[in-house]
Amino acid sequence: MSRVLVTGSDGFIGSHLVEKLIEAGNEVRAFVYYNSFNTWGWLDTLPKEILKEIEVFTGDIRDPNGVKEAMKGIDEIYHLAALIAIPFSYHSPDSYVDTNIKGTLNILQAARDLGTSRVLVTSTSEVYGTAQYVPIDEKHPFQGQSPYSATKIGADRIAESFYRSFDMPISIVRPFNTYGPRQSARAVIPTIITQLLAGKEEIKLGSLSPTRDFNYVKDTVNGFVDIAKSDKTIGEEINIATQQEISIEQLAKELIKQINPKARIICDEQRFRPEKSEVNRLLGSNKKIKELTNWKPTYTFEQGLAETIKFFRYNLDKYKTDIYNI
Repeated sequence: MSRVLVTGSDGFIGSHLVEKLIEAGNEVRAFVYYNSFNTWGWLDTLPKEILKEIEVFTGDIRDPNGVKEAMKGIDEIYHLAALIAIPFSYHSPDSYVDTNIKGTLNILQAARDLGTSRVLVTSTSEVYGTAQYVPIDEKHPFQGQSPYSATKIGADRIAESFYRSFDMPISIVRPFNTYGPRQSARAVIPTIITQLLAGKEEIKLGSLSPTRDFNYVKDTVNGFVDIAKSDKTIGEEINIATQQEISIEQLAKELIKQINPKARIICDEQRFRPEKSEVNRLLGSNKKIKELTNWKPTYTFEQGLAETIKFFRYNLDKYKTDIYNI
């Protein structure tokens, strides 16, 4: 069993990853974003028997001193801390550079100084931009179609440079569109579900034609863990994808059918990305992860949606359904 640090552990994927690692018997230090309310994000909602096993470290990924302190005595780093909302990146790109690029650099510098045995850096399928061919494998060109994706490309390339320059044991983990319990309302599936559960009959969305490759969060987390277990993944960039796609319109219609068949879709201009920024198609290849690890999806899309709807039914009060969440 390892001593593990998870950055971004107060967030959606991070909190699920912390749960998984604790259940597997690891010693987990959870890096959460410092705030004066002393809230630990989604960690606050975990069962007490799990929460008591977690060592919580409050800090700021942009601060190299705090990052290095958090990493002392740690064997493995799962670096998930990032700013991820694409619309917010249009008007606050500086914060994305500071968090996504400089934050990743802080992790890498500290890992090099401390001799950390394993570092997993979290990427995103958005680095590929609109598919030039499908399924998108790890050799697909990169395209920064938003300030968010550009900063994630930058973070990935810095991670690659530390592997090549300093022989650091780094893997770049690239999830496609993860969904499930605890996801923020700025993502499309929670956007649709929360509007429907709030009783709205006009469901406001942006562009309906883009397609996405949706991964249930527990399958994404299993991908992280399996990548960390394999020495074959060191120095590699690895997709976590289902290799299936669905359009936003098809997705919305399916959720409407399940929750409120009377609802209809309304296209809301403020929810559209700029034309050249919209990623029209994401369909990932999972060939590499299956070759290098024992990973495979365990949830069907239908099962994942059912679990997600169930979560939002009981947690709707945590979400603002009357505004456009960016």
